[in-house]
This record gives sequence, C-alpha cells and structure tokens, in this order.
Amino acid sequence: MFKDRIDAGTQLVKKLLKFKDENVVVIAIPRGGLPLGALAAKALKAPLDVALTKKIGHPYHKEYAIGAVSLEDITLTNAMGVTQGYIEEEVAQIRKKLRQRYNQYYKSHMPEIIQGKTIIIIDDGIATGNTLLATVDLISKQKPKKIVVAVPVAPNTALRKFETDPNIDEVICLLVPHNFQAVGQFYENFEQVSDQEAIALLEVNNHRIATK
Repeated sequence: MFKDRIDAGTQLVKKLLKFKDENVVVIAIPRGGLPLGALAAKALKAPLDVALTKKIGHPYHKEYAIGAVSLEDITLTNAMGVTQGYIEEEVAQIRKKLRQRYNQYYKSHMPEIIQGKTIIIIDDGIATGNTLLATVDLISKQKPKKIVVAVPVAPNTALRKFETDPNIDEVICLLVPHNFQAVGQFYENFEQVSDQEAIALLEVNNHRIATK
C-alpha cells in the first residue's frame, strides 16, 4: 500500500537510479503518472515528457483498448471485427483531444527527441495493460535505444504481457498483488491529478533542464 503518488514515486526512484549514467528521457503517462515521473526525472537529472497518446476503445466496450493513437501514428492491437469506419472516426476525435492537450502541455518547450535514448515510461499503476502496451508500440517506432516500463503496482496477468513484449527491455514493478481489482485500491490517497498540476510539473522540470 502506498500513501499517495509521491510515496509511490519515491520508492520507485530507488529502483531507477541504476539508469543514472545513461542518456535517459522519462515519459510519464498523463495525468496520474506525472507526479512519479517528475520525481524520477529529477533524481536521474533527465528530461521529463508525457506520452501524448490515447486509447481507441472497442465500440461495444469503450474501456477495452483495441489500440492507441498519437498525433503522428496509430497502432491497433485487438481490432479484429472492428470496422475501418469506426476506427477512422475515433482517430479523428482522439486527435482533436490530443491537439488540445499538446497546446496545453507544450507552451514553453518542444517534445523530447527519444531516438537512441533510454526511455523510462512511468505510470501510477497498470490494470489490464492494453493501453500502455499500445503506447509502447507507438514509442518504439521512434527508435529509442531501450524501453523500460516502471510502475508501483500491477497484476501478474498484465506484467506477463509486458515481460513478453519484444519492444520492452525491462519491467520494474514494486507490488504485484494477488487480489488486484483497481490501481487506486493500493493507494491511501488517489486523488485525480489535474491538468494544471500536470502542466506545472512539466514546466518546473523544463526550467530545471534549461538552467542546468
């Protein structure tokens, strides 16, 4: 059990210090992953960025990811039987939302270049893992040197997917409970992270990197 995202991030950082001498970019999954990602980026003296991706939900079960979309790319992982028309409509709507988020998050800096670098993807936890796997696939297309997924908590069923994914070099998870139902179950305080908080974390880190 973690007190909050700061507690979880502080514990996670201890497992990430071995990457301190590598050319690292920390990529947080917004918005819940940003408090943890900010702690990791500071400890590793690395840039902090966000994964500007969003899942495509199944037409009959919106929470079930059939793929993910970025502003430049799309990956489909579980789309058998889903019409091309549905996918195109969803992609258009999702990209509209991603452009809005891009304009919010990148007011004072540009997205990090990740080609050839060690990418540490951080979230506050994994449930099914389908959305994050699709995000990893999109990130891998930018040709990083290494992809590490780091989370405080995840069920074993999700971890097995990550450990066998050819795009992922290492998975770090602090807690693998048997009675997993939801990520928030393992936090005493699991309040939602606002866009304002997320933007502030990015701007503080960007200023730190710019003035090193």
